[in-house]
Amino acid sequence: MNELDRIGDHIVAYFEIKNEVRENALNTARQLTRQCANTIRAIHRMEWDEAKTMLEETRTIAHSLRQLLQNHHDLYHTGYTQDALKEYVEAQLMYAFVRGETIPTPETLDVIPSTYINGMAEAATELRRHILDLIRQSKMEDAERLLDTMDTVYTILITMDFSDAITGGLRRRTDVVRSVAQNTRADVTMSLRQQRLENAIELLLQKLTEQK
Repeated sequence: MNELDRIGDHIVAYFEIKNEVRENALNTARQLTRQCANTIRAIHRMEWDEAKTMLEETRTIAHSLRQLLQNHHDLYHTGYTQDALKEYVEAQLMYAFVRGETIPTPETLDVIPSTYINGMAEAATELRRHILDLIRQSKMEDAERLLDTMDTVYTILITMDFSDAITGGLRRRTDVVRSVAQNTRADVTMSLRQQRLENAIELLLQKLTEQK
């Protein structure tokens, strides 16, 4: 029985350590998710300096989360950890897309491929809001550029014809990106037509004024 007691005590100690790591990981994952949401909010507001600073903070938090779980691979691959890292990828890619900067790779961000590709899908979806803001500001060239980015992401996503068990549920997000891209294309097309019509009317009025 003494041997059984020793084994039992050893397992309890193991679980206590694992539970403490899990709680710390949950708190860090929540912190990362919040910071990513604030970063994306700053991007939409075009507060570039603040967004850049926040991006660096997300990188620091993501690194802390990975370090915390480096000896606990089971916890690293749990849903809450990968969901937080997915938000991290989304924020990083969103900034790169909007600013026209170099796209960070999975290796650069130190995330697994399934988390990266799902973060990319959500970044493409999030572009719709930014494109609509650009349309309202009559920045059609930027809106078209980001629509092209959205289309490119969708083209990449549809090549990922693998089980959701491998891709982390990518199929559903791919369907969302397709729907969002179609709606956004319709909005951009309508705005471009309206802009051309307004330009044509303005040109006609100018000619009529000159003839008088």
